[in-house]
Amino acid sequence: MDLKTHIRSIPDFPKPGILFYDISTLLRDADAWQVAMTRMADIIRDYKPDYLAGLESRGFLFAAPLALKLGCGFVMLRKPGKLPGNVVGLDYTLEYRTDRIEAQADAVPPGARVVVVDDLLATGGTLSAGIRLLRQLGAEVPAAVTLIELSFLSGRDLIDVPFASLLQYDS
Repeated sequence: MDLKTHIRSIPDFPKPGILFYDISTLLRDADAWQVAMTRMADIIRDYKPDYLAGLESRGFLFAAPLALKLGCGFVMLRKPGKLPGNVVGLDYTLEYRTDRIEAQADAVPPGARVVVVDDLLATGGTLSAGIRLLRQLGAEVPAAVTLIELSFLSGRDLIDVPFASLLQYDS
């Protein structure tokens, strides 16, 4: 199945000059979503994860069902103030601003193997921050996986673990 036929392109969203790749059209097609989950699971399985970490918020849509499919735990990497209890955070820089990502301090035990999952890799700032945050918690991060990679933005250059995506867009 060609999954790209299930991703809608929306020009000038969220602002002029941006071409937005809308995954909602894939998610609402049960067969396409199942194929995407199976293909992503096949990639992730080789890394023998104890947990999958999803990046807020669309990463949750992939990491949670993949964790169930693979029989491992799921942890959330969230924006500030969204998690209860003790949290650990990491500030990071994007192209034109800074941001912060947080996880619960006890989200993963030291030495746990955690694969980071998101819907899309663009410039790499958020995915790279998620990897660094998990390492701060004592996790081993053997890989990162996304549904889509915008390869023309070279975000892969910031990812210091093996990286895979199902779909690549060159413009």
